[in-house]
Amino acid sequence: MTTSSLVILIVLFFVTSAVGVVTGSNSLITVPVMFQFGIEPRVAIATNMFGLTFMSIGATIPFLRQGSIDKKKVSPLIVLTLIGSAIGAVLVSFISDKTIPIIVSVSMIIVTIFTLIKRDAGVSVVETVSRNRLIITYALTFFLGIYGGLYSGGYVTILTATFVAFFGMTFTESVASTKLINVFSSLIATLIFMWQGLVDYKIGAILAVVMFAGAYIGAYTVTKLNDLWLKRIFIGTVLILAVKTIFDFI
Repeated sequence: MTTSSLVILIVLFFVTSAVGVVTGSNSLITVPVMFQFGIEPRVAIATNMFGLTFMSIGATIPFLRQGSIDKKKVSPLIVLTLIGSAIGAVLVSFISDKTIPIIVSVSMIIVTIFTLIKRDAGVSVVETVSRNRLIITYALTFFLGIYGGLYSGGYVTILTATFVAFFGMTFTESVASTKLINVFSSLIATLIFMWQGLVDYKIGAILAVVMFAGAYIGAYTVTKLNDLWLKRIFIGTVLILAVKTIFDFI
């Protein structure tokens, strides 16, 4: 890879890491760009996942300091994610499905519409979550974990919306919780990719530092925003990303 290409990747990964703290979907932008620079698809996905691990850690630190994460509530979700993401990472060697981006885009639009219809979603605190919504949350967390380990593009976005729509979280709590969960999702997938020899450590090390810094700055900024602004930023950006992905697919 040329120096100019590496500089472009560094800038792109820094910006997407900072903005992606709220919106997620970094991989929908970064992985295709890595393809364009001639990086073999599986290596691109694995190396991006390596960087995502450090990005998630960088994003989680400010939220932990703020006390935005309910560890008791998130713990079972982490267990489900570890199992699901491990399965997803193993499937990378067997699955090459071009319909995945369109599925993700449609899912993002559906959850965004749900959030728009339910005007208080993500803004007001829900004290009690029904059993049905709890089951839906756990099921979606597991299956999304598989996708998170497989590719990750749009994974955190849909997971954030899921926690707001079904788990009664505010946007601040959901954004914070998904960052911690994504540490485990990315880590277990990365370990499997490393075992399979798919990670480019030269590029990965650079991106890890860049993504950690970008995510930390982004998360620190997010801790200063209220839930209403987070909701506006989330919905606006997600709709743009969803439409872009559908357009690229067509």
